[in-house]
Amino acid sequence: MKYTKEETLAACRDMCENTLMETLQIEFIDVSENTLVAKMPVTPRVHQPDGVLHGGATVALAESVGSAAAFLFLEEDTQVRGIEIAANHVRGVRDGNVYAHATVLHKGRTTQLWQIRIVNEANELVSMVKLTTLTLRK
Repeated sequence: MKYTKEETLAACRDMCENTLMETLQIEFIDVSENTLVAKMPVTPRVHQPDGVLHGGATVALAESVGSAAAFLFLEEDTQVRGIEIAANHVRGVRDGNVYAHATVLHKGRTTQLWQIRIVNEANELVSMVKLTTLTLRK
């Protein structure tokens, strides 16, 4: 990390303005050398018709936190693009918050591989997501 934890989280919050992350109320809450954590409230705004968390909202959370984490480890004058994402949803959530923990599995110069573990408030696995990102020069 190039900045303090507080500066890094503030930068993550700033890049969410007027984006899908703001719409989904995704909030970055913790960062370390190889992990970024975000939370998202589970409300009717992100439910599927039967009242549980929509898988698409879960994947949007995962890609948001994984891409933000990849961006934190880049050199200046580069950008990140998600090139593949795969999710396994194992538990439904009706309310509360879900937490996405993005951890780097491979940190290459061109590609990065992220594991995003999404859990509920009881720390029970909700979804396991794999995200591959591509680093591009600006």
